[in-house]
Amino acid sequence: VQLVESGGGLVQPGGSLRLSCAASGFTFRSYHMSWHRQAPGKERELVALITSTFEGTHYADSVKGRFTISRDNAKNTVYLQMNSLKPEDTAVYFCKAVSSSGIGNYWGRGTQVTVSS
Repeated sequence: VQLVESGGGLVQPGGSLRLSCAASGFTFRSYHMSWHRQAPGKERELVALITSTFEGTHYADSVKGRFTISRDNAKNTVYLQMNSLKPEDTAVYFCKAVSSSGIGNYWGRGTQVTVSS
């Protein structure tokens, strides 16, 4: 099983980034996918989630209206489009997969996002 995040980097406040998480080794379409982030000295927090069925979405209040999560089951990939980035969005962003049965639970290694002028 692998989850590989990409797309992180340094961006100015107000800018945009698109994160990708490529999955392999499990039945992607049967898994709920989510993005989490962890800033230095803080706990890891849920940013956005997209369900396996009907592709329902949920967002943390701090990113609503600015971030959009989406998935492409044909490419086994989940995305996080991040717009209007703020310095407080600076963190390592992690991809997570949880099976709809609740049995499988996998994390990626993360990608750094830094928002700074």
